[in-house]
Amino acid sequence: ILAKANSMTIPLVRVHGVDDVRLDNIDKPTTAPGDVLIEVSLCGICGSDLGYIGMGGLGMTHPMPLGHELVGSVAEVGERVSHLQIGDRVVVNPMAGGNSIGNGGTEGAFTPYLLVRNVAADERAVIKIPDGLSVDQAAMVEPLSVALHGCRQGNAKAGDKVVIFGAGPIGLCVALCLNYLGVERLVIVDQSSHRLAAAESIGAVPFKAGSNDLGEFLIQQHGQSELMGMPVPSSDIYIDATGAKPVFEQIMNTAKTGARVVVLGLHKQSVPLDLANVLLRELNIVGSMAYSDEFPAVIEMLTSGKIDLQPIISHRFPLSQFSEAIAQASEPDEAIKVLIDCQC
Repeated sequence: ILAKANSMTIPLVRVHGVDDVRLDNIDKPTTAPGDVLIEVSLCGICGSDLGYIGMGGLGMTHPMPLGHELVGSVAEVGERVSHLQIGDRVVVNPMAGGNSIGNGGTEGAFTPYLLVRNVAADERAVIKIPDGLSVDQAAMVEPLSVALHGCRQGNAKAGDKVVIFGAGPIGLCVALCLNYLGVERLVIVDQSSHRLAAAESIGAVPFKAGSNDLGEFLIQQHGQSELMGMPVPSSDIYIDATGAKPVFEQIMNTAKTGARVVVLGLHKQSVPLDLANVLLRELNIVGSMAYSDEFPAVIEMLTSGKIDLQPIISHRFPLSQFSEAIAQASEPDEAIKVLIDCQC
């Protein structure tokens, strides 16, 4: 066990520089009247965590704490926090209360005990979960909220024909959300056979990028429309969960008139946008950043029993083996979602 409730110091994963991530020892946090201390059960490794490690952190916090996809229980409650009590099982909205947990803020969730500040001022920061929700399910509330927000930004609904680019954790979470919303004609595009197999197991039609002509494949799956006399797929929504420039450009050259395009993946380089093409196709292009109020809807979705997370959660490591966990999470042909047990 890494930390007991009465320990004076606890481990915390922090980024010290480019590709320099360490398991540091820090003083156990002290709870102020408006704060809550969470005993962290599980925390998932996000693609953004890998990005932060590769870029040496984010913002002005150095070293930068990591971890924001967590589930745990309340260990301490500040006197001004009225909606929680010790022992409550909870998830944490890392962006609520101005905290930016694991995203450039002063706290991160790859630790046995996480201080969540400003909970009295923003009750959305810490949300109780039903007894029937497993810790594995609850650890996926944050990434599923990212995915559901993307679906909402694209106004996805039953009957839509949707293409997801990227079968990583977020792309697969998007597929689960779309299934829940009643979308049946769903195609996922990726380069990894391992991740495409997971996509197929949750009901999506897989397409290996570069294997054949994607436009022809989508016409087979979604039917054909015409654009200035040219055949194009009748796909209604394109979701870019890759952040890859060639993917966005391919979408722009494939979409039918009136298609909705959701930019969900983080693009690290500029992508030129041909406005004449946008005009010609009457495209609706929208960005999707994190989430607004999706946590309660995702918890309801998970408690419905209609979401199967088994194909997505691929590995589990103890916090003491965080370096090995990061190495595993960096292998897309082997891993999808890697969870960290923060109590061992």
